[in-house]
Amino acid sequence: MAAEKTVVEKLENLYNLQTIDSKLDELEILKGELPMEVSDLEDEIAGLNTRIGRLETQIKDMEGEMAQHENNIAEAENLLERYSKQMDNVKNNREYEALMKEQEMQRLEIQLSNKKINQIKRDLEAKNETIVAAQARLETKNETMKVKKVELEKIIEKTEKEEQKLHKASDKARKGIEDRLLKSYDKIRKNYRNGLAVATVERNSCGGCFNRIPPQIQLEISQRKKIVACEHCGRVLVDDETAGITAEA
Repeated sequence: MAAEKTVVEKLENLYNLQTIDSKLDELEILKGELPMEVSDLEDEIAGLNTRIGRLETQIKDMEGEMAQHENNIAEAENLLERYSKQMDNVKNNREYEALMKEQEMQRLEIQLSNKKINQIKRDLEAKNETIVAAQARLETKNETMKVKKVELEKIIEKTEKEEQKLHKASDKARKGIEDRLLKSYDKIRKNYRNGLAVATVERNSCGGCFNRIPPQIQLEISQRKKIVACEHCGRVLVDDETAGITAEA
């Protein structure tokens, strides 16, 4: 069974891990907003492709509907022509009225189909305009993403080796820290944008939140007999000796 680490060792291990993770954070800052921008662009491009695909399906369906109405008109016109010929051979008023009624129904069918065709044409024009606009936007987004990806790849190429090295060092450092402290460390890091969970005392103040540290608390920190957290921000506080900072520095 491994021997229990002293408070000094725990503090040194925590500060060492913080130093490594801070360097990793600096590399992320170097990348800036590019990873997020690329991810957002990919989402937008996927959304635009989905929208264009949906519009194209709708247009295809509308064209099919319009073709059906055109077939209805052709069929109605054929019936009108047939009824017109039958009018020459009617034998009584009942047949005449029946043919007149059928002709009227076919004319109404033609009128209704023409009305629907005109509406579909207007809708098709609007949807085609929307597709053109969406395709133009898609092209712009694709070009922007290409540029952003090239920028990001250049930065990653420069920092990849160092990043891999730091990740290995961080994993190794984590193995030397007990789970309870590690969970607390990770929680504090997530709470602050700068990812600082372990801070030094600078000019009698916390190096994380810059609130003043009382002299008694500073004495406890320098004695390194227990782990002391800032009462304002919760960061673990270490003295200059633990941080390896000399008085001259």
